[in-house]
Amino acid sequence: MHKPISRRSALKTAGVALALPLLDVMNPAVGFERSEQPKRMVTICNTLGLYPPSLFPEKPGSDYTNTEYLKLLKQHRSDFTLFSGLSHPDQNGKEPHDSEMTFLTAAINPGLAGFKNSISVDQVVATHLGHTTRFPSIILGSNTRESQSFNRNGVMLPADNRPSRVFAKLFLAGSPREQQRQRQRLAEGRSILDSVGDQINSLNGRLSGGDRKQLDEYFAAIRVAEKELAASDDWLKRPKPKVDTMIPNDILDPSELLGKIRGLVNLIPLMLQTDSTRVVSLMIQADHGVPNIAGVQGEHHPLSHHGRDPSKIAQLKIIESGILSVFSELLTQLGQQSEQGGRLLDHTAVLFGSNLGNANAHDPKNLPIILAGGGYKHGRYVAHQQDHNTPLCNLFVTLLQRMGVETDSFATSSGALEIM
Repeated sequence: MHKPISRRSALKTAGVALALPLLDVMNPAVGFERSEQPKRMVTICNTLGLYPPSLFPEKPGSDYTNTEYLKLLKQHRSDFTLFSGLSHPDQNGKEPHDSEMTFLTAAINPGLAGFKNSISVDQVVATHLGHTTRFPSIILGSNTRESQSFNRNGVMLPADNRPSRVFAKLFLAGSPREQQRQRQRLAEGRSILDSVGDQINSLNGRLSGGDRKQLDEYFAAIRVAEKELAASDDWLKRPKPKVDTMIPNDILDPSELLGKIRGLVNLIPLMLQTDSTRVVSLMIQADHGVPNIAGVQGEHHPLSHHGRDPSKIAQLKIIESGILSVFSELLTQLGQQSEQGGRLLDHTAVLFGSNLGNANAHDPKNLPIILAGGGYKHGRYVAHQQDHNTPLCNLFVTLLQRMGVETDSFATSSGALEIM
């Protein structure tokens, strides 16, 4: 007869594992053979959308006429594809902007009763690559620690929003004391895992077959965490790459929207060029107040709900034009960086888009999606059905496959999106 175990003690044991960051997305790959031209993926989401009439051409195809926004990207025309008619289904959540949290996950009914987020597409790739690089992924936010990256338990992974801190993590060795403190933290992490393992072993003799199976799975997850810690320790022993770049200054004023975005974006080519990571996500957040941009008097968020007011639309377009100009700067940098005779952009898929197709109506359909680089054939505007959208996850599947993830599906996908 099995001796019952209190719910309190079971939760106490489980709580340690739940507190471990990235526990369920850990897939160590130290020693993974690096290909000559590693594939990379960058996702950028402007959470307040893009004004559709200024973005989408009237006719699809490779001979489309540049719109007001596309003129800002005209020098990169052959390096990107614009999509319309893509979206995630069932995205009307509890709050109008809840689709922010599901742009990279496609989990349905965000914020409603019983909602649980799922793993984001960037973290699927990060899990697959593991510690092939020092950082499986880098997560950035324009103003706060909020992000759109979630682990397999649906837990949000915090973003870095200060360029100086990101730079230090990537390229500064730190003082001997700081390095010792980091090693101590790793050692303490292993000590906690060993303690939990001892608890599990003591419980095994009192469990039923079904409970033992669940506990075995839990124990296996802990062992994965132990290997992850070992991989982190291995990278801690290796010198960080040296770059001929000054430590960037942090812009603390949230109204400096474009400066804050540019400060983070400028680090992305360095991350990829030094192979510090192969997965980057950036969330351009909605909480910047009145942007310090000439010609703008209103807050970005209210302006996105313009109610067709010409004055508000004019100010909104100034803001969005600035954001697209920063995106253009990123493509320029990736296109100029030399990598074994080529360009970083040729091996880096850059997805730029939004969780809102029409921010004025909080409409999560017909999303503005731009895919640049990645070795795909570009130079086209591809229009899917406006009334019956193609799942955006079909594009995600294509990106996952290009990154080496063996899968035919992701979240709400119905297949892979063919890109010539």
